[in-house]
Amino acid sequence: MPNSLKIDVHTHILPPNWPDLKERYGYGGFVQLEPCETGCNKRMVRDGKTFREIEPNCWDPEARLSDCAEHGVDVQVLSTVPVMFSYWAKPEHALDLSRFLNDHIAEVVAAHPTRFVGLGTVPMQDPDRAAGELERCIGELGLAGIQIGSHINDWNLNERVLDPVWATAERLGAAIFVHPWDMMGAESMSKYWLPWLVGMPAETTRAICSIIFGGVFERFPRLRVAFAHGGGSFLPSIGRIEHGFNVRPDLCAVDNDIDPRQYLDRLYFDSLTHEPKVLQLMLDMVGAERIALGTDYPFPLGELEPGKLIESMSLEEAERERLLHGTALEWLGLSPERFRA
Repeated sequence: MPNSLKIDVHTHILPPNWPDLKERYGYGGFVQLEPCETGCNKRMVRDGKTFREIEPNCWDPEARLSDCAEHGVDVQVLSTVPVMFSYWAKPEHALDLSRFLNDHIAEVVAAHPTRFVGLGTVPMQDPDRAAGELERCIGELGLAGIQIGSHINDWNLNERVLDPVWATAERLGAAIFVHPWDMMGAESMSKYWLPWLVGMPAETTRAICSIIFGGVFERFPRLRVAFAHGGGSFLPSIGRIEHGFNVRPDLCAVDNDIDPRQYLDRLYFDSLTHEPKVLQLMLDMVGAERIALGTDYPFPLGELEPGKLIESMSLEEAERERLLHGTALEWLGLSPERFRA
């Protein structure tokens, strides 16, 4: 293990192939992989429409490790691509798919235990099934936690029906990574890639506010929850959010009467802002203790040179080390000894 670890908490992986899910479950809407004409890439296809073209580094661990070597990344935290959540599907089918995806991530981690950490996915539309699969992820597969979406169909993350998942995560010490998906308003702003550019930051803010206003941390104070993409627009908006809480408690404080600013030291964020001034704002507001390197590898909207933004900034050495690995280890609940060869 190098003296200074670089851990990327936000990377996505898929199996190299999977069964025909429409045939398996009897209805469409699921993503399948198809070969591209170019030969080395694949297409993610949903009901005949291309969702995304992916390269071998999305499914091939050796390709990922080659990229890691190029950029000095020691450890990647693996999670599925959010479109695979399938919260809209029948719960028993979403559970079956979750188990398939989780087994694959566990296999990759087992083959390279000093280079990868795994986060599972669970069928959040059925909280009891989700809690059960979370138990399996931690107890049987040895994963560090789970990745969940910014909302679950018509539920925001404050809904009490989700408490079995929070309770299980707290009891097991599982890390939770919240990633935006199924962006609000996507149908009305399909042009210019706006769901990804505008909707994703809003989705993450929606998730954070729902958790805070819904009193989730009051019910489950030992939860360790991290949010993708620098927390979206939450931190730049905290003044507005706090002001709204203060002037309209009849609308905002209906489930939790604690000022939302008081939770800044309870949240974890990845560093994916693409802008040094924004990352500096985050450091000024919450400190390096709440921020971990995250890149959204291997997708083009991510940081294409992992760690470059952090390493380009004028930071104290202890602050830089905390961003590159210290916060990640704390959030994951892992020791650096885990990554000694």
